[in-house]
Amino acid sequence: MKEHLTRRNFLATAGTAALAATATSVLAAEPGGGKPQKILGIACSPRKGMTTAKAVQAALDAVKGLDARIQVELIDLGGLSIAGWSPTPPKDDFTDILPKLQDPAVAGLIIGSPSYFRSLSALTKAFIERCAPLREPKMLLDGKPVGVIVTGAFRNGGQELVIDQIQTAMLCFAMIPVGGSPPAFQGGTVLSTKDDISGDELGLGTARNTGLRVADFVLKLAGAKRNA
Repeated sequence: MKEHLTRRNFLATAGTAALAATATSVLAAEPGGGKPQKILGIACSPRKGMTTAKAVQAALDAVKGLDARIQVELIDLGGLSIAGWSPTPPKDDFTDILPKLQDPAVAGLIIGSPSYFRSLSALTKAFIERCAPLREPKMLLDGKPVGVIVTGAFRNGGQELVIDQIQTAMLCFAMIPVGGSPPAFQGGTVLSTKDDISGDELGLGTARNTGLRVADFVLKLAGAKRNA
């Protein structure tokens, strides 16, 4: 039996196809060579390997193979010890993560958080605060795109609020907040039902669209730098 095509399925599929076509057009305009363009996905749920990490991975998987320059890496903060900012940064698990963020090849970020009480997770807040060294003495993330993906236990569980909170924070790093294409205007909003996101076709579509949009910006900016 053929899969029943719902309006939600159509929107998610059409949005992903449209963004993939956009990225493909960028590749056609900018063929060959170029420096590696790394997109880091940061899963900021305290639960390692669970729904937030899977949603961010879906976004990263959507951009694999778009261009030889694009590299992706998932950094799952689940189970790690990361304190918030302090004048004297503690020696914790963030010490091993900071060099990955300082890598000159990093061209964009996708940050994922669960929605807890209609707000970002404490781990997300701690991660952003500890990124302070990326602002001094030079704004290392200046002009680079950042997409946000949020999981929640309800369809309207505060995902858009959390996206806004994270995007606002990343403006302090001079990053460019991007969403996706319809229906992912702000970013990825994913529904987790009993710790499972596989049945949320619409939500996973928004996650993929967000990943594709970040990649689209990365490739356009890389082309602009080569032509400068």
